[in-house]
Amino acid sequence: MNTIHEDYMNEALIEARKAYGLDEVPVGAIIVKNDVIIARAHNMKEMLKDATAHAEMLAIKEAQNYIGAWRLSGCSMYVTLEPCPMCVGAIISSRITDLYFGAFDPKAGCCGSVVDLLKKGLFNHSVSVMGGILEKDCSDILSNYFKEKRAK
Repeated sequence: MNTIHEDYMNEALIEARKAYGLDEVPVGAIIVKNDVIIARAHNMKEMLKDATAHAEMLAIKEAQNYIGAWRLSGCSMYVTLEPCPMCVGAIISSRITDLYFGAFDPKAGCCGSVVDLLKKGLFNHSVSVMGGILEKDCSDILSNYFKEKRAK
């Protein structure tokens, strides 16, 4: 039986698969408030020709539009890959309450893998973080994508 975190991470994986289909790095994110998904996004850097078009950044913008404010207090983000420094900065700045991620990123992850920008007391806003949710599924989609890219 799946936990609620696994159910939400499966929703983020749906977004990652959309990115895969668009030949984007397959990362997906959702934002949840009061048990309702208020935003969904996937990487769109190539399509938008925008280095900031990470799944997390796009989901934050969508959630802020939904709520009508920049503060996302009481919201939880689920993302298939440990966020990079830019995305962690946006997560902190938007006041997201909880972050759940799937695969750890030993090259750019900023929730403990390379650095821990979410360490309690480091910034004015603390975000609760948990990694490794459906880690194999989240890792496999990335591995398969890059395996295909190298084969071409």
